[in-house]
Amino acid sequence: MVRTGHSTASASAAIPELPYAPPPGVATTGLEVMTLSELRDRAARTGQRLADPQRPGFHQLFAVESGTLRQSVDFTEHTTPSGGWLWVRPGQVQQYDDLDDAEGTLILFQPTFPDPATAAAVGLDEASGAVARHPYDEYARAVRIALDHLRFEFAAERRPPAQGAHTEVLRHLLAVLLLRLVRLVEPDGRAADAATPSETFRRFRAAVEQDFARTRRVADYAQALGYSPRTLSRATRAAVGLGAKEFVDRRVVLEAKRLLAHTDRSAARIAAALGFADATNFAKFFHQRAGTAPGAFRASVRR
Repeated sequence: MVRTGHSTASASAAIPELPYAPPPGVATTGLEVMTLSELRDRAARTGQRLADPQRPGFHQLFAVESGTLRQSVDFTEHTTPSGGWLWVRPGQVQQYDDLDDAEGTLILFQPTFPDPATAAAVGLDEASGAVARHPYDEYARAVRIALDHLRFEFAAERRPPAQGAHTEVLRHLLAVLLLRLVRLVEPDGRAADAATPSETFRRFRAAVEQDFARTRRVADYAQALGYSPRTLSRATRAAVGLGAKEFVDRRVVLEAKRLLAHTDRSAARIAAALGFADATNFAKFFHQRAGTAPGAFRASVRR
């Protein structure tokens, strides 16, 4: 459940989208680096309530340096301690619990800012799931150096020399930071990610992202991609620990939750948008997988 604090907004109000908008004086297109203190100050100046739910249209990379950052992302609670990192992706519904209890750095970047090779290597197109990391020992030092270099270069745009290679340098420095975070090693020697997703799963994931509102049948994806349903299930289970059907259904449920929380559409309109024949079928599907009725879920996140 998303905690909405003491919002004065109407209970029927949709969760607002938050587009990328660099502040005056920032010339770099697509990336910004700020402290959490600066985020709080900016919110105070603009009247933005950080305790209210929001749906940013850009990536957010939080590096907590002291205290604890508590926030919910797509209706899942995340607690990021000192030394921890949290990567929130575009389109995810997020909400801060207590931003005053943490200090650190926030990196904002648009999906098109990293180069294509980096985007593929770090799974930039993954539609769901915040990425939490807590580097240790030499990995923590390496990540910290990468962050310091990125912050230094971002601040340099306010000093001569002018733009020139500045944006490209920032792009490469962000790539280093993202790659280091994604390719971390756990204290027991295991990779932070169990394995690099196979080409089969990456193709399946992309197809699901494109067509989950059109079909929930694994056989349809298998036919379109040239695999057997069993091959897709094996690849999906190896990558994320779920069968292919469960993977598709979870993506549909996530989008349903986003639409219920983010818009004022009726259940019938959401059902149509997600490819259901009618609101009754949608409600049954949602209740079986989310454990609550669509209307009750909407009420809970807007209470």
